Amino acid sequence: MKILVAPDSFKSSLFASQVAVAMEEGIRAVLPQVQVTRLPLSDGGEGLVDALVSASGGEFVTEEVTDPLGRPVSSYWGLMGDKKTAVIEMAAASGLPLLDENERNPMVTTTYGTGQLIKAALDRGCRKLIIGIGGSATNDGGGGMAQALGASLVDEEGRELPFGGGYLHKLRKIDLSRMDSRLKNTRIRVACDVNNPLTGSQGASSVYGPQKGATPDMVEKLDRALKYYAQVIYRDLGIDVENVPGSGAAGGLGAGLMAFLNGELTPGIELVMEAVGLEKELKNCSLILTGEGELDAQSIYGKVPVGVARAAKKENVPVVVLAGSVAEDLGIMHREGITACFSIINKPMNLENAMEKTADLVKTAAEEVIRLWLQAKGV
Repeated sequence: MKILVAPDSFKSSLFASQVAVAMEEGIRAVLPQVQVTRLPLSDGGEGLVDALVSASGGEFVTEEVTDPLGRPVSSYWGLMGDKKTAVIEMAAASGLPLLDENERNPMVTTTYGTGQLIKAALDRGCRKLIIGIGGSATNDGGGGMAQALGASLVDEEGRELPFGGGYLHKLRKIDLSRMDSRLKNTRIRVACDVNNPLTGSQGASSVYGPQKGATPDMVEKLDRALKYYAQVIYRDLGIDVENVPGSGAAGGLGAGLMAFLNGELTPGIELVMEAVGLEKELKNCSLILTGEGELDAQSIYGKVPVGVARAAKKENVPVVVLAGSVAEDLGIMHREGITACFSIINKPMNLENAMEKTADLVKTAAEEVIRLWLQAKGV
């Protein structure tokens, strides 16, 4: 008998690897000798590095880079167990959590630090990169990232553009002649969990700008600037990025990775499941426990539990989801292959208490699921 635990993180509470440990503890409270395989996952957002490093037996690498406002910050990336593949979360260098609320301003925030993380991975000899682009504080179209790797983005006087999406309208020329040559032999796969285009009503500025501190006036200016930026990219590089699904992710970093690094935009959960070998682990599996902080209607759009369920459905393996909160209408979840869904909350409590006790709550819920499952199997 083999049980697979393959959860996402519980956002701002536990990494996926910690959730997986808690699930295993609950399972072993009932079945101490059972084979349990832990496979922490991510949809490409928070916890991507932890999930892939943990699943592959890799290591964390720390770096001092530039934060979204150009200040030094201690950051990190992951080296997978093959010692050839780097895993980078853009949010670790250019993310919203690095700023106080009163510092949020996408007119001036930059992805330069993300470029520095990419360079650090190249310096370590990595020629395969997986980059998660959720949680950004930026709206610069990846311009700062490109500058950190040697690209030149200049105005009509030939001066390098300052940091921030607010200056993209001054761009007159893109020159990649001094771009890091190692990138030509590097495969860049981008874990992207949104389909927004670069510009327009569903674009980077309009949809995500306000949460990064943009006023309505800023949103309008940033959207115009990104539209112009896309035109210059097409003119100078011959790449049309404006309406590509996912190009608007992370304030247009999706577009920048495509244009400057030949990045391949891929649904995050699909990329991660492939990277950790989920399909192989499903063979001879009796049960899967997965989970995330909140299971709702949005979970069908590339979130971990549904991604796992779709894969497991092909092998006819039952899938149970444990979550902090569970949607009222679960019919669509069951149609996607999820056998049952349970909230880990076992009594009235506020969010703060629940987050403090997440590990214990997950363990207890996992134990009860196994007891019920064994009874249903007649074991």
